[in-house]
Amino acid sequence: NIAEVVTADERFSTLLAAVVAADLVDTLATGGPFTVFAPTNDAFAKIPSEDLDALLADKEALSRVLLRHVVPGSFFYNGITWDILDTAGDVEEDMIATQRFKGGVVKVVSSVNGTRTGARAIEADIRATNGVIHAIDTVI
Repeated sequence: NIAEVVTADERFSTLLAAVVAADLVDTLATGGPFTVFAPTNDAFAKIPSEDLDALLADKEALSRVLLRHVVPGSFFYNGITWDILDTAGDVEEDMIATQRFKGGVVKVVSSVNGTRTGARAIEADIRATNGVIHAIDTVI
């Protein structure tokens, strides 16, 4: 399942710590199918440490940020198009947009409180029994 894949992949150790802090492990282990746009450790490293520490300490805000990266359904690389998708957080403002460009580049974008944040998939189609993970280079 998604939780096991994230646990087994060192690139996602910060994401795993955040999922544990937000008490979302069971959701990612038993729910789904989901598509997870999973920020790597390098993506989390772009966030100033004091901001990341504050986010990790605020379970409600952390859950909202993490669930913004989770889309109900399985969207594999070949199924990603220009689209606006609802996220698992059920907050209308937290919808994300996906795009696949010529050359195979996949991007995902969020727009929260007027701030647009984009991420690029650095690896697509990491399979799990309850969905698919796309590793991304920025926390959206």
